[in-house]
Amino acid sequence: MLDLLDLHKYFILSHLKPGDCAVDYTMGNGHDTEFLSKTVGENGRVFAFDIQPNALNSTKARLVASGCPDNYTLLCVSHHRAAEFVDRKVRAGMFNLGYLPGSDKKITTMHETTLAAIDAAISLMDSDAIVLIAIYPGHAEGELEGRLVGEKLSALDRRQYTVGCFKLINSPTSPYFYIVEGH
Repeated sequence: MLDLLDLHKYFILSHLKPGDCAVDYTMGNGHDTEFLSKTVGENGRVFAFDIQPNALNSTKARLVASGCPDNYTLLCVSHHRAAEFVDRKVRAGMFNLGYLPGSDKKITTMHETTLAAIDAAISLMDSDAIVLIAIYPGHAEGELEGRLVGEKLSALDRRQYTVGCFKLINSPTSPYFYIVEGH
């Protein structure tokens, strides 16, 4: 079976190298933050955002327990404010939209801030950078968010960005993701 996270990592690793800067726009339980931290290494930098303090706490614990280098900044701030905190160009960004696994499913990413966060992510992209946006359409906001993200990304200038979508077409509520690659 195709694994969304394995594909995410494949695309990220095709762009992200030691010493680069990466952003986890939806920190959650820290899995992506850990992956990014280990990939960029001690000379790289990772910024991670989430509005829930328990996400920051569990991510910090994960990073320490897994031996990640001290190359990260964890922020209890909405992802739409990323450009206020990230002080350099970004080689790779990751979004896992929806709700925090193991937490209140009523607290979810919302399309208004997600669309603004995507604008921020695009403004921070370095040349030959990549941003991956995982969509979880199994709930009403996730379905709406996915549609609106698709509309936004479809309007990007193809001379500056390549945009793709990976979706299991015979499973409409399965997660899928968008890939934005800068030229």
